[in-house]
Amino acid sequence: MTAHGREHGPEPVPGLPGPLPEGERILWQGAPDWRVLARTALHVRWIVGWFALLAVWRVGAGLTAGSAPMVIAGDVAVTALLGAAAVGLLSGYAWLVARTTIYTLTDRRFVLRHGVALQKSFNVPYRRVESAGLKLDGAGFGDMPLRLTPESKIGWPHLWPHARPLRIVHPEPMMRAVPDAAAVAGILTRAWSAELGLAAQAAEASPTSTRPVRVPARRRRPAGEQTAVA
Repeated sequence: MTAHGREHGPEPVPGLPGPLPEGERILWQGAPDWRVLARTALHVRWIVGWFALLAVWRVGAGLTAGSAPMVIAGDVAVTALLGAAAVGLLSGYAWLVARTTIYTLTDRRFVLRHGVALQKSFNVPYRRVESAGLKLDGAGFGDMPLRLTPESKIGWPHLWPHARPLRIVHPEPMMRAVPDAAAVAGILTRAWSAELGLAAQAAEASPTSTRPVRVPARRRRPAGEQTAVA
């Protein structure tokens, strides 16, 4: 079974496109924190900083041109209003994303359900995951990207904003702005390890199986990133 997505209507189980198969259990469900999502995925702070610099530039340009204080104040007010509108729109979108997103970890797969206008769900069986990462902030929120096997691909536009930045050719689905991310990473680690162990046993028992079970790739990680699946 490859990673895939499909549009769906009413959910028999919140966050899942269909009923759980017999024997499968939900281990954890959650959603992004919209404030953290706005800051990390939509870069609201950068937008605030850019408009603040623009306001300073308008003040400097007005003083250099000898404009009246009221004219300068008006230019700064317009800049501030535009900045507030941009931040408001991005924050509102982050709130909608958080409300319409459910991350699900079962004992067999990761499921991403998201979509503000058109909801979709993507099933990623653990045997299609090569490795996973964890990047924490100081408050315990974290991002967890999943590196998929080469034959398992999901289009980057279909995943965004739940996609690892700068991974366009080989997109990686990512749980973003997850509260208590270290504990969630532990759940993912145990479920992934257990499922991969079962897959390895099945491959050894089948004389016709030729597909090896992949192990997590070892790679150097930037500061602040830890391995969630090892």
